[in-house]
Amino acid sequence: MPFEDLKVRMRMLLEEMTHQPEDLHELHAEIREELAGLRAQGLPEPEDLADLEKALEERLNLPNKGK
Repeated sequence: MPFEDLKVRMRMLLEEMTHQPEDLHELHAEIREELAGLRAQGLPEPEDLADLEKALEERLNLPNKGK
C-alpha cells in the first residue's frame, strides 16, 4: 500500500474516532490491521500510529501485545 493511501486511511480512522468515540474497539482493531499489514510488507510502522495503538489499548484496558 503506498504511503499516501495509508495516510488517507489513517485520517479517515481518526475522523471516525472523533465522531464515533463509542466505537473505539473497532478503531483499535482497524489500526492493528493496518500495522500488521505494514509489518508483513517489511515496512516500518509510523511511530505516531503505534503510539495511538498503545493509547487505545490502555484506554480500553486491553493487554499490551508485548512489543
